[in-house]
Amino acid sequence: MQFLCYFDMHVLYFYSFIILTKQLVHQTLKMSINTEQSDLLQPSRAPAPKSDNPPLSIVPTNTLQAQAVAVRSHPVNWQSYLQGQMISPEDFQVIREYDQARTKEERNAVIERRGDECARTFISLMVRISKEQTVRYVLTAVDDMIAEDPQRTNLFFEFAKKTRSSPWDGFINLLNRQDKFIVHQASRIIAKLACWGRDNMNKKDLTFYLNWIKHQLSSEVTDFTQSILYCLQMMLRIPEYRMAFFQADGVTTLMHVLHSKCGFQVQYQAIFCVWLMAFTPEIATNINRYNPVPVLADILGEAAKEKVTRIVLATFRNFIEKAEDPDVVKIMSLAMIHCKVLKNLEILQDKQFVDEDLEDDIEYLAEHLASCLQDLSSFDEYSSEIKSGRLEWSPVHKSEKFWRENAIRLNEKNHELLKILTNLMETSQEAQILAVATHDIGEYVRHYPRGKKIIDQLGIKQMVMQLLGHEDSQVKYNALIAVQKLMVHNWEYLGKQLVSV
Repeated sequence: MQFLCYFDMHVLYFYSFIILTKQLVHQTLKMSINTEQSDLLQPSRAPAPKSDNPPLSIVPTNTLQAQAVAVRSHPVNWQSYLQGQMISPEDFQVIREYDQARTKEERNAVIERRGDECARTFISLMVRISKEQTVRYVLTAVDDMIAEDPQRTNLFFEFAKKTRSSPWDGFINLLNRQDKFIVHQASRIIAKLACWGRDNMNKKDLTFYLNWIKHQLSSEVTDFTQSILYCLQMMLRIPEYRMAFFQADGVTTLMHVLHSKCGFQVQYQAIFCVWLMAFTPEIATNINRYNPVPVLADILGEAAKEKVTRIVLATFRNFIEKAEDPDVVKIMSLAMIHCKVLKNLEILQDKQFVDEDLEDDIEYLAEHLASCLQDLSSFDEYSSEIKSGRLEWSPVHKSEKFWRENAIRLNEKNHELLKILTNLMETSQEAQILAVATHDIGEYVRHYPRGKKIIDQLGIKQMVMQLLGHEDSQVKYNALIAVQKLMVHNWEYLGKQLVSV
């Protein structure tokens, strides 16, 4: 009996230990997430106007955070490195003092006493030690140190000045490592130094880093995608970095992410990046060439999270307010109307939101788009549909009056609409889009006397003829009619033949 009681007590102690351990891990992870939030709250060197500041929120990087918790719980035995002459006595003294500091005040005291020795030691340890677990520990310590006080970035700038090097050199080299934690922890530090440090990143390092981000985001969505987007969110708060990313074709990369099958958090962060970029008027004026409205409209219609709805609408508002060219504003607005944004806004107007900014964006966009709708001509409607790439059998396609009055307008802007139709026929896999596009080519030739010659010059005729063998009957039928219009000149005769068929 005594043995059983003794056994039960030990079982009780064991389970109590397990519960306490889980609570400790949960608390540590929660603190890590709060640190992530505070990172985005830190001021940049060139903050945007108050109205331009993003709705800052927690941006979890789950895999990285969970691994960072584990890294912090396994301190490095620096004495063994000293005895093995793998680190210098000076570096040993600095890292031991810093490791033993348990509060922010104690760490501040070490940094004030040691100055840029801390930066020298951290960089030296990263360069001289090859063991991945130790490099992980050093990077996590550096990231925590900077996150605790952004002013500490100056330690690395002072050290770089004395050694005539770049503050980012040691960290950029780590982006080529195989260990994913090391790579992405180094990336976080680079972004913080670039945004919180006293100087902008030099062109060479900036180009390398932004191209690295693009390459990472161009691959499939992984456990570290949130961490990469977090770094990009930080970078794009600096106007100079926004322009550099745009000029590097960064919007294409973000559109790739948004077209992929990703969760709402990745969607939110990627759209957040587009929204930040649109604060720069030059970018807002030129971003339409990437056709961002349709994919954002789709996300808006399916959004289950309020923060996703909020960031999509804020992005649409930036497209309208920040673009400097009235024609671009009109094109963007018509694209939103065509992609059913106005209908989604009507649904949202019936809901209650705590966020006043969200309600304000809903009212602004609803009023703006309703005004655009009143002035919408049939050709505006047609042009918007073609540019969206989402063709459907809307009334204008089969309107004799429309084609008689507007066929010649397909020649505008160096045959812009004809070229878009050509691209759709070449790339689209959707039968309806192919059928509508070939139909429109036929109507253009039918109602514009010189249309046949232009179609030949642009190489469109060959594409239409290739669709004669398409598996879909509607595509095949419309391709056949279009070819007949290209070949036959007596349209009344053709019309009678079609009726008899």
